[in-house]
Amino acid sequence: MRYLSILLFITFIIFISGCGKTYPHGTPATMKAYCIRGKTYYPTYVSIGKKSRGIASWYGRGFHFKRTSNGERYNMYDKTAAHKTWPMNTMVKVTNLRNNRSVIVRINDRGPFIRGRVIDCSFVAGKIIGINLRGTAKVQLEVVGFAGKIYKKKSIKQQVPKKVKITNFAIKIKSFEDSEEAIIYQRHYSILDKRYKSIVKKAHNIDGDEMYLVLVIGFKTNQEAEDYKYCNDLEDAIIIRE
Repeated sequence: MRYLSILLFITFIIFISGCGKTYPHGTPATMKAYCIRGKTYYPTYVSIGKKSRGIASWYGRGFHFKRTSNGERYNMYDKTAAHKTWPMNTMVKVTNLRNNRSVIVRINDRGPFIRGRVIDCSFVAGKIIGINLRGTAKVQLEVVGFAGKIYKKKSIKQQVPKKVKITNFAIKIKSFEDSEEAIIYQRHYSILDKRYKSIVKKAHNIDGDEMYLVLVIGFKTNQEAEDYKYCNDLEDAIIIRE
């Protein structure tokens, strides 16, 4: 349904240089122009309350735990979605115009690259609003927050368009099927470096079974997390957003 999305990091390197546009130092890679099938897309910042309509689809098991465009691992049981141009971690209310069901998702991927489609919902988000029954549905999108935070309606008028600083990085150290084993492992990292906190987070694997993730949280930048990995010999650990 959206097979080229998983190759986005490669296509960024190949195509961005050919888009003929320069960017301020520090511009996130996910906010730079990119080319798919000969078409160039220009990510743009949005403001609270922005709306659009179009066709929504969903993607699930075939992409579960594969990399998304912002470097996270896709989890079909999280309320996330792919959008071609809106910023990563934008919070979007998706309303199925056929049945009026709504869900709020966080943008963490690029796509869908099919004509007329405006958003690709995760499996669970699509199921909540009934997209899974037909595969697609006409929807309305509304920006309701940024960086994982949802703004209340009464405060929306006070919000102005802004660029979002990407923070709150975490490191996934290891996953366990047994919660007690995870807790024992977590305790080691709780005393390793007092600047950061280690936690155990419940998640699900591709079959829907419970699993327990040991995370170290509190990193303000990706580089800070990379330094932690290097200093503690965590080559196999994965940096994610919390």
